Amino acid sequence: MAHEPLTPEEVLLEGFLALDTPEGFRAELIEGKIVVTPPPDGDHEDYIELVLAQVYEKSRSRMQFSGHKGLKLQSGGGCPKDHVIPDGTFAPRTLRLYRGKGSWMPCDGVAMVLEVTSSKPNADREAKRRCYARGGIPLYLLVDREASSVTLFMDPDKDDYREHCTRPFGKPVTLPEPFSFELDTADFL
Repeated sequence: MAHEPLTPEEVLLEGFLALDTPEGFRAELIEGKIVVTPPPDGDHEDYIELVLAQVYEKSRSRMQFSGHKGLKLQSGGGCPKDHVIPDGTFAPRTLRLYRGKGSWMPCDGVAMVLEVTSSKPNADREAKRRCYARGGIPLYLLVDREASSVTLFMDPDKDDYREHCTRPFGKPVTLPEPFSFELDTADFL
């Protein structure tokens, strides 16, 4: 039985899904490029915990959190679907969004993703921002360690977010529904 030849996009996706990354590393397929990231440093994880603790304590809606959950998102151009692993993914607890899902899941129901910059901050600032907007994720919170700022991107539209609010570390950032609280960044200093 003859098989249809694979397109370059299908070959890329199959190669990506077959990767066996070293322990602690993570591989992502972002806008047609395979990106491998080493394990994060302690400061990176500290920022995630500072955000997570406030979401659990202050959020109007109870949230579920997943650290490093694989999301399948719409891609731009002729690329295969983006496979992105945010530092943090938040969804309303009532959805039980992560239950029964495999390593990679669609982003339907995700309320917010969190990224903390590391050695390649432009991926978080640009490519991942576009990926999350294309996926329709309502909120993208970026903790930019190099710029000492926090940016909340809102209102996704096609390849980007229509609104954003950037505050320096030490100034609060208002998280809208379903969170409805001011994220205190004083401890980020």
